[in-house]
Amino acid sequence: MMCGITGTPGTGKTKVADELARRGNTVVHLITTIGPYVTGIDERRDTQIIDVDRWSAGFRKIDGFVEGHIAHLLPCDRIVVLRCRPDELRRRLQLRKYRKEKIDENAEAEALDVCLIETVERFDPSQILELDTTSQDASHCATLIDLFAKGEIPSAFGTIDWSGYLGAS
Repeated sequence: MMCGITGTPGTGKTKVADELARRGNTVVHLITTIGPYVTGIDERRDTQIIDVDRWSAGFRKIDGFVEGHIAHLLPCDRIVVLRCRPDELRRRLQLRKYRKEKIDENAEAEALDVCLIETVERFDPSQILELDTTSQDASHCATLIDLFAKGEIPSAFGTIDWSGYLGAS
């Protein structure tokens, strides 16, 4: 079973995936798989342009976890969307030395539920778990994700509303 871990940059995907790997699970960090599919750079948005269709078509399904903000574009059996309150997300991205424009873009995407909406458009509701990582540590989140991947806790999403953070900077 392949379980994806997706979310806006800064929501904790890599930390949670590293904890799952530490526990003995197979984990693929998707950033390590996109190299051959990069077609250019969007300098204005400070991001790589990826041929997502070719990447997704060429990706070999694994028994384990795939982590990255584009994990929801793969044919996962289950998918977890990590969420983080936009003000905390801004703080995390500032610590990573992201440019203000990039921080604003990601905080807005989080407030607008972009990753969740894209996930809901592609997956059956029974396959989706949404987790708020704002005040949860990676270990706790990894435990919940592992239980969800095993079918031991039900799907759940749609209860987080950060639209009140739109326009805040």
